[in-house]
Amino acid sequence: MQIFEFIRPADSAAAINAAAKSKTAQQGADVRFLGGGTTLIDLMKLNVETPARVLDINRLPLDKIEDTSDGGLRIGAMVRNSELANHAKVQRDYSVLSQAILNGASPQIRNMATLGGNLLQRTRCVYFRDTAMACNKREPGSGCPAITGHNRTMAILGTSEHCIATNPSDMCIAMATLEATIHVQGPRGSRAIAFGDFHLPPGNTPHRETVLEPGDLIMYVTLSPPITGSRQVYLKLRDRASYEFALASAAVVLTIASGNITRARIALGGVGTKPWRSPEAEAALTGQTANDVNFRQAAEAALRGAKPQSENGFKIELAKRCLTHALRTAAAS
Repeated sequence: MQIFEFIRPADSAAAINAAAKSKTAQQGADVRFLGGGTTLIDLMKLNVETPARVLDINRLPLDKIEDTSDGGLRIGAMVRNSELANHAKVQRDYSVLSQAILNGASPQIRNMATLGGNLLQRTRCVYFRDTAMACNKREPGSGCPAITGHNRTMAILGTSEHCIATNPSDMCIAMATLEATIHVQGPRGSRAIAFGDFHLPPGNTPHRETVLEPGDLIMYVTLSPPITGSRQVYLKLRDRASYEFALASAAVVLTIASGNITRARIALGGVGTKPWRSPEAEAALTGQTANDVNFRQAAEAALRGAKPQSENGFKIELAKRCLTHALRTAAAS
């Protein structure tokens, strides 16, 4: 770990002003915010992250979960994952979010990890985390050895010739189906970002993972009022039962009336370079009867654009079965 300056800003404005001095918009910039530190500190120890200044925002008043005037929910960026997962309204009205969080990490990590940090969680790609190896996320233009190397856990959706790293978050998959809005404060003022627009696919710039600019601070996330009677499921498939990242996961929010699906929101994890919302699967289901045939057709639609590598072709069928089972479970609930 390299030497860095540790600062505790007095308020959000001071934090934003300090962070705005960052020289670059890429992840791993020279100024970083510190919340729970469950990702950042690990990467600093590996010298993957080498910020010159770390801004501790734990004392900022961003740790509340509050009802909004329209019946939705406002979640502060510093809310711990364990608190969010066990919040009564989240468990009742946004259960897919609670399920996803409780399927991630360990209780100790969930007690530390924050909402804002989870939104920015970085890939677990072994090449990204090993500074002896090339990685376009760390050093643009250096190459992506995962493409010809060890890629069993890598993405099959949203990849490019420059990067196939998988987004590791469970929480974000659920947030995609809930169509959350991320509220950011920065040097140029406030803005609201639709969840689907927040994360960026690698394309030609894999080092740029979100639309955040230097100085931008995630303040809170809002969820729209819950859909009455929605059925919500998060299903995660992994190599072991605890403390493991997904090989494939599915978040499903369905509304069913008289046996027909009137509304569907679907996202996949473990297979995408970003939290992978599937409008194709949603379109295949909407207006259709809730049965196994249509569930499988939706899964086929969701994985139609998959591009497997040498070791992860199994993820295509695994993800299809994961989504099909999640849909079946939601319909039966």
